[in-house]
Amino acid sequence: MTETTTIPLFPLGLVLLPGMHLPLHIFEERYKQMIAECLANHRPFGIVLFDGQAIHSVGCMARIQKVIKRYDDGRLDIMTRGAERFVIRELIEVRAYMEARVVFFDDSQTVSSDDSLDEVIESAMTLLKEAGEIDVGGRPSAFGSRIDPKQLSFAIAGLEGFAPAERQGLLEMTSPAERLRKCVQVLSRIVARNRLTREIQRIIGGNGHPPRSILRELEDRLKH
Repeated sequence: MTETTTIPLFPLGLVLLPGMHLPLHIFEERYKQMIAECLANHRPFGIVLFDGQAIHSVGCMARIQKVIKRYDDGRLDIMTRGAERFVIRELIEVRAYMEARVVFFDDSQTVSSDDSLDEVIESAMTLLKEAGEIDVGGRPSAFGSRIDPKQLSFAIAGLEGFAPAERQGLLEMTSPAERLRKCVQVLSRIVARNRLTREIQRIIGGNGHPPRSILRELEDRLKH
């Protein structure tokens, strides 16, 4: 039987990913209490997506990096970073804030380099360079000379433009190679949309009208 661990749980309308930095403003009394206890005990807490209908079963641990600001009324601004992933086995509602019994998991395989994966990594780095030029974040040099598909995939998924549902799907995947391929597909659409938007802004800035071909392409990109 897989061992479970009880963790504090923070349902939010967003997805935290391993290695991703996430600032949080803590203002509800129950979460003030939760964060105070986590700080006192040097303990992480779990963030899980609440989509307005239900709490998803897979989430990510958040480690508190620092307290950015404390307010007189007890509110806090904190910086967190994503750590281990988990699957919820049971929700516990006996304290002011929610807890859960969870099982931690990681990727199921170690990826060995191959030509196909090398091509995906090359495509990812090319897209990241272009994305950096149009301010969606990410710096390829941060990954060093040896690129880990797991680290790279989660770094890409943390970029602006990925919807919560897309991030949730990537969070749940256990194949780093497949996750990276999916990230490249999504990132390519983000870069293409931003490229078209930038071109339209350039044309409008010149007091012109965007060609219909560009408008049609933009409309098609926004549908996907």
